[in-house]
Amino acid sequence: MSSLRNHRAIIASLFLPTTAVLGESNPPTPTIHAQDPDQPHLSVKPNGSSNPPFRHQPSRSLTGVPPLKSIVEDLKSRTTTPLTSPPTETANNPFSKFASIASPRLNGIPIDGTNPNSHDSPLPSPPLPMPSLDRSFTFSSTPRKFQTTHTDVQHTARLQRKQSRSSSRRPGDGYPSPVGEGYHPWHTAPNSHCNGGLKNAIDSVKDRLTQKLWVGTLGNSTDAFGPDLRDSIDSRMRELCGSVPVWIPDVEFESCYDEFCHQVLWPCLHYAVPDAPKTKLFYESASFKQYMSVNKRFAEVIIANYREGDIIWVNDYHLMLLPALLRAHPKLADAPIGFFLHVAFPSSEIFRCLSVRDSLLRGLLAADLVGFQTASYARHFRQTVSRILALEALPKGIQVEGTLGTSTGANKGRFVDVGVFPMGIDVNALREKKREPDVQYWVQLLRQRYAGMKMIVGRDKLDEIQGVRHKIEAFERFLKKKPEFQGKVVLIQVALQTTESNELAGGVSDAVARVNAAFSTLTYQPIVFLHTQEVTFSQYLALLTVADAFLVTSLREGMALRTHEFVECQEGRHRPLILSEFTGSYSYSGFRSCIAVNPYDTRGTANAIYQALTMSDDEALSRWEDLHNHVVTQTAQAFVTSFLTRCLRAHTEHTAQTDLSLVPVVDMARLLPRYKHSSKRLLLVDFEGVIWIRDMSRAGLLAPFEPQQTTLALFDRFVNDPRNEVWLLSGLPVKGVLDKIAAAVPGMGIVAENGCFIKMRETKKTPAMWINMVANLNFTWKGPCVEILNYFTERTPGSFVEEREASIVWRFWTGPTDDCPDRQWARRQAAEAQNHIFDSLGERYGLRIIPGANSFLVLPNNISRSTAVGAILHPGGPAQSPRSGLSASWSGIVSGGGGFGGVEDDVDGVEGVSGDETRGVFAVSGDEKLLRRLNELDNAETVSTSRKGTDAKWKLDPRCVVSVLGQLAGMQ
Repeated sequence: MSSLRNHRAIIASLFLPTTAVLGESNPPTPTIHAQDPDQPHLSVKPNGSSNPPFRHQPSRSLTGVPPLKSIVEDLKSRTTTPLTSPPTETANNPFSKFASIASPRLNGIPIDGTNPNSHDSPLPSPPLPMPSLDRSFTFSSTPRKFQTTHTDVQHTARLQRKQSRSSSRRPGDGYPSPVGEGYHPWHTAPNSHCNGGLKNAIDSVKDRLTQKLWVGTLGNSTDAFGPDLRDSIDSRMRELCGSVPVWIPDVEFESCYDEFCHQVLWPCLHYAVPDAPKTKLFYESASFKQYMSVNKRFAEVIIANYREGDIIWVNDYHLMLLPALLRAHPKLADAPIGFFLHVAFPSSEIFRCLSVRDSLLRGLLAADLVGFQTASYARHFRQTVSRILALEALPKGIQVEGTLGTSTGANKGRFVDVGVFPMGIDVNALREKKREPDVQYWVQLLRQRYAGMKMIVGRDKLDEIQGVRHKIEAFERFLKKKPEFQGKVVLIQVALQTTESNELAGGVSDAVARVNAAFSTLTYQPIVFLHTQEVTFSQYLALLTVADAFLVTSLREGMALRTHEFVECQEGRHRPLILSEFTGSYSYSGFRSCIAVNPYDTRGTANAIYQALTMSDDEALSRWEDLHNHVVTQTAQAFVTSFLTRCLRAHTEHTAQTDLSLVPVVDMARLLPRYKHSSKRLLLVDFEGVIWIRDMSRAGLLAPFEPQQTTLALFDRFVNDPRNEVWLLSGLPVKGVLDKIAAAVPGMGIVAENGCFIKMRETKKTPAMWINMVANLNFTWKGPCVEILNYFTERTPGSFVEEREASIVWRFWTGPTDDCPDRQWARRQAAEAQNHIFDSLGERYGLRIIPGANSFLVLPNNISRSTAVGAILHPGGPAQSPRSGLSASWSGIVSGGGGFGGVEDDVDGVEGVSGDETRGVFAVSGDEKLLRRLNELDNAETVSTSRKGTDAKWKLDPRCVVSVLGQLAGMQ
């Protein structure tokens, strides 16, 4: 994380965490004592009128059924006789927020006679008819100290956005405009549209990520904003909030957001391909033009604000084209770009239904890193890219060949990392918030109001994907099958906003009305339904604290962070969590201690409710401990640091290698004197592809190995020089291949199977012996791995499996090297095989896969030629060689672990051999990571034979290696 202090993060999200609201800052709400809740009070506007400057639209009724009783109204009647005295701080008194709004309204006027203008709200609007599922409330505009974490907070109702844009005041309307330092006819306020989980995660590392810049929209109507006002907002929001607004015309934004994002992308990403008549909109949506335009406007703002060293972090499905648009600009051709998808990613069979699938995938592949919430979403993405774009999808990422998404060719030959970064919550901030007196006060009131009753709490959007209707139907079945719980259990459902059409499609209102009509009495209502604007965050935390169960029945979801909040709030009560199997949270082992349900199985969900309400305290505690251990480990801080660090590392790996044309060919006039005058020399030389150019045809690969006498003679000449220590690095097996070389040249050390076995050099004191570096590992994975490869071998002509003692190679192509259709098919089969092996065996057994041009290798993690060299030189290592004198310096390099194809830590402050300029390291290899590490040693001469971009000091054609080594061997 320390490396992030030197970088600024540009965070691109559709909505900024802070928005601009026209008018002066609202005055604080007048003090309202809980003992006198009906006392009228007025808030005065700057111009002296009693009308509030802004008011949110109340929720609109979806049906004509009578209104339902709200928890706020329930608690209002008890404000005159509180359980304890309210907190002394009037600003934190929850009743000051609800005393004037808890009464039902008739045509917008409170029945109890309180003044309707007693609250300040951000937006003006006339009152609407009473809703069916909630009361018509206004709510306080006092900013929350802690915004609830939810991956879908940013998806706001289309109706709300249209209302806010149409009702926004022009600058200066009804407001004085005095000239003064810092005065503007607008003020900032928390943006309820923004991604709350992302905002909280970024805020949680503010002490370490000190430089950041948010880029996004304000979330309200901006067409009426003049140039002067926009300039004012730009400068002040950048100064005060570290944010840069993206100005988008209202019509363009609404078409992009309401139509393409919500009606096309959102259903597709959540496995909900619509039926007719919506299929025409889904397959032939004209709003993609507006989606492209919005992404272009984001790109223009980021390009204008980008400076060298910035990390660009693009968030969520609203901006899937943005990475390619940024990469296409010369200024950002080499910038580190990461993309993170906060929602689910479907299988290729679903995503391929999109008519614009190619554009979306190519947009993402311009990033250095593409991140997902779970391993299954990452696997779906790799498979989708492989099957739709016919690119090579490897377990670690995507090999991009050709130009994708750019006009400059900057993407040619790139590798795009694909990673899994589970999102979490800021546990410390939530702990502080739930200890506040405001939360504790509401906890007491809720316990008094629902004394003797069981409480089930849920919090979801009202669209069909969140499965609220399935939840209501399961609760209805539970009440029918368990009549003894009627009147003794209540479901408190908090509803997040969504588009009006999605809310209608969800079918929630009818289900709630049916259940309440069937089971309600004069004193009991089974379902209390609240919209999110009716509940403050303090009240929501109080609900989580007193709940006897938390119920999530999503049909598909990314990471259900509200379940993390529930688990943390249950510290001290330890009540169970009922969680849908189709959420991203359930895919992690820590959340397997929940009560898992299939939301489509109404009977099973009803049984889970009964199990949760009747669970013993001991079982509940055991389950909660497993859940809590996961929550405190998978935190918001870990999410941010791991993603940004991985993005930087991926970018470094992609760009650090120098263009091959800039690397000089080995200059013997400079190299020979250094070699000749070295008192000690460590020679590291690759065998296959360097010393031995292997026949890669099928016949050549299957032919028995016979070492060339000229090669053996060359090794003998090196070994006979007492100043030399020679090590041969190979991926070949010991039996039948390298044991022949070992017998012919006993004085030479050998690394076999890419570091799985090491043969010590024969000396007067120690005989030559083979050391098994993987003796303690479990190799039961080899059987199922061979079965998988045999399956693909049957479907790939000319391929065969090469099983070694500690690794397996699949030769999927042994024909001509031209890019013919048969070879393309073989490469696609190889990508599929690698994904199957990695998904089924990789994590379980700790395997990694090294891809090649015509084959790939499967071997244990943390085994490589680089780690083998570390074992040779490391002090006290199993194969330490005392002659090299380089062990002290190498130990700092190998401490990061990893090696070829593995995950390595950054190398900081490694010192080379000091005080002895006559020691030298000479390495000839195609392993770029090994060469990069050797460069950290002083007096190291590294030569690359990979014919790719390299960090080596020299390059050399493999066909010339023997000749160059012959010249060195002749210098005695």
